[in-house]
Amino acid sequence: MPGWTYADVLESVAASIPDAPALLHGGRATTWAELDKRADGLAAYLLDAGCKHQDKVAFYLYNRPEYLELFTACSKASLVHVNTNYRYADEELFYIWDNADAVAVVFQGTFTDVVERIRHRLPAVHTWLWVDDGTAPCPTWATPYETAAATPNEGRVRSPRGRDGDDLVLLYTGGTTGLPKGVMWRQDDLFCVTDKANRVPLPADNDLGADGLSPAVRARTSKPGPLSLPACPLMHGTGLFNALNTLALGGSVVTMQQTRFDVEEFLDVIQDAGVKSTFIVGDAFAKPILKALDAEPNRWDISSLRVIISSGVMWSSESKQGLLRHNEALILVDAFGSSEAVGMGSSVSSGADAAKTATFTLSPESVVITDDGRLVEPGSDEMGKVGLRGRTPVGYYKDPEKSATTFPTIDGVRYSVPGDFATIGADGTINLLGRGSVCINSGGEKIFPEEVEEVLKLHPGIDDAVAVGIPDDRFGQAVTAVVQAGPGLDEADVIAHVKSHLAAYKAPKRIFAVDDLERAANGKADYKRWTSHATELSGLT
Repeated sequence: MPGWTYADVLESVAASIPDAPALLHGGRATTWAELDKRADGLAAYLLDAGCKHQDKVAFYLYNRPEYLELFTACSKASLVHVNTNYRYADEELFYIWDNADAVAVVFQGTFTDVVERIRHRLPAVHTWLWVDDGTAPCPTWATPYETAAATPNEGRVRSPRGRDGDDLVLLYTGGTTGLPKGVMWRQDDLFCVTDKANRVPLPADNDLGADGLSPAVRARTSKPGPLSLPACPLMHGTGLFNALNTLALGGSVVTMQQTRFDVEEFLDVIQDAGVKSTFIVGDAFAKPILKALDAEPNRWDISSLRVIISSGVMWSSESKQGLLRHNEALILVDAFGSSEAVGMGSSVSSGADAAKTATFTLSPESVVITDDGRLVEPGSDEMGKVGLRGRTPVGYYKDPEKSATTFPTIDGVRYSVPGDFATIGADGTINLLGRGSVCINSGGEKIFPEEVEEVLKLHPGIDDAVAVGIPDDRFGQAVTAVVQAGPGLDEADVIAHVKSHLAAYKAPKRIFAVDDLERAANGKADYKRWTSHATELSGLT
């Protein structure tokens, strides 16, 4: 069997419910037939432009219908999706596209100036597609996205080598040990691991009929599926994987028009469109939603909403309890996983029962592994790292050393071990202790301290620096810097300096100066000490 590809699944859905809505954005609706036709046009254009089997296509887009159209097109043509964090600065963008070996970049008009500044450094990119968002005209060196989507084609587009479940999805993650890394998922593995949680999962084998369509998919999608709203970015795994799962069920994905999370628009869309499920990243989204509902409890009718799925950062039981007060029919799913390991565990809250923060039930494929490679016995109170066996990524793109560390083989079994420390109770529940590294997780964004520190040390008034994460009520952790500097350092100036080099969310919220960071002889800083110091100076102890 060739294995599942998203193109095979979505083409089968389109054949079953061609007139049903697939994508909604403001007043714009795209039916399944239109999605399929436009994706065929895009696939044909990219192949005609010279894209070869498994070439990389970078997506530089906010949440828009074009993101999912383009993903479908890449799967049709056996091209590889490369997510791009739209908050990145020039050097970060260049690194991602260069590291990924991108040959095509699809970007929104609002990013035209940024792309213009770096495109001359990316000679491998031969195709630039511009998505009109009303902000800037199409540059002469790019092609309008709509022109590409209208490319004539005959039937379902495929690459000359055909499709296969081995075709990749490349998802760049900030990681915990330095520069972003591209997690390589086989489409067959990613589809199966996300589909298995559905009420009627598809068989493991993709058995296409003579018409090139899947009878199993068509039987499951004889009528339209759920309407879902990704509140978090599609360029992150939480948003993309859940949106693709909605489409695989024959559902509709609605995207918001604001480029930043606007809680009023979010609640308006849920009420007006009758959204059934939404995807968030912990308290960074849950707390503003709850605050708005508490402030105006009679303004929004969210009775259509049945499921809220969160992943990527801890979701507090207090927020869950508050949301359940506004809709007791809600099912709140706290999914424990990462870009490298989908489905490690979960906690589910409903009614008056809100699961405790950071407590999860392990999936049957998950274990806790000690540093010396032993499996932790449930109830032993021994600490280890959570590992997932079964369908996991192939590895990190062009990084065999890190791949070997994150995806070890123990007693003949290959695991994905992203680095989350935990203990496991006698009943199989796990208590997360956090990452063993000094990675900062702020609102679901992973921020590597050394990257921030190197920029801080470029400031003329700073001799040395450490970046730490201190507790933050909304975002989980806030980036904070402790710097070795003389008197009179201007905090606002230092923060602006960092923002001129890195994405704004990586910049410290506060800067605290000390006379000496007192690094050890090996040059290492005492991150635990300086985290405590910054926490205390911030008035949090």
